Amino acid sequence: MSALPEFVWLNGDVVRTSEARLSPFEHGFTVGNGVFETLAFRDGAFVALERHHVRLIHSCTAMGLQVPSLEVFRAGLIEVMKANSMTEARLRFTVSAGEGLPATNAVEGNATMLAVATPLKPWPPTESVVIVPWTRNEHDPLAGIKSTSYGGNVRALAHAKAHGSGEAIFANTRGHLCEGTGSNVFVVRDGRLLTPPLSSGCLAGVTRALVIESSTVIEQDIPIEWFEQANEAFLTSSTRDVHPIAAIHGRALPVVNGEATQRAAVALRKALLG
Repeated sequence: MSALPEFVWLNGDVVRTSEARLSPFEHGFTVGNGVFETLAFRDGAFVALERHHVRLIHSCTAMGLQVPSLEVFRAGLIEVMKANSMTEARLRFTVSAGEGLPATNAVEGNATMLAVATPLKPWPPTESVVIVPWTRNEHDPLAGIKSTSYGGNVRALAHAKAHGSGEAIFANTRGHLCEGTGSNVFVVRDGRLLTPPLSSGCLAGVTRALVIESSTVIEQDIPIEWFEQANEAFLTSSTRDVHPIAAIHGRALPVVNGEATQRAAVALRKALLG
């Protein structure tokens, strides 16, 4: 197990990880009533900080949680990086409901806010994926919300690892491609670049949006069979960027990091540079 960072940012203060404390009645712990954002800091700058804050506002509003201002969001991330002497980092900002009895939706006082910085480790050049035997419910109240209720993703990712893959892919209840545990999915079919619409239940990924805005992408329902049979496909996320898929269920894709994937990667880099 990797060593934990020495410091975290908790409710406005930098504290030692070993001394950070949450109430045993914290709703983020007892009932998963919380949301979070994960983003990268590299090359001397946050990657799409404002977009991540906008999505955090959406998640907090949907869950009825206190919304941190952009200034608090930015300051917490900067302070935790500085405290841990990091010049590049994978950053996570969590907001949970605060203290309350587990069997109620009532909480006492303010939300809990936590910022954590960990090393920004590189992904392998390509990724292998499996489609898991469980579905995303596109009608779930948490659909499209970056919630701390992450148990389903943990279970799915363990399934993928047990089958020799690094990411798990979900279909939704209609049998359409939805998303990965921490990624969005793009498929090349008949020369067109496709990705599931938000109505599929997938997360409104920040990198997903940047690729859509900077490339020619069609948002449409994608039968999961199309993905299983794909010749070329890739993942996107805030730490993966555009990440080529090399295999699905152990089947090597005929085209890995092909023209469509490379064009999307170049377009994303240009979009991030402004």
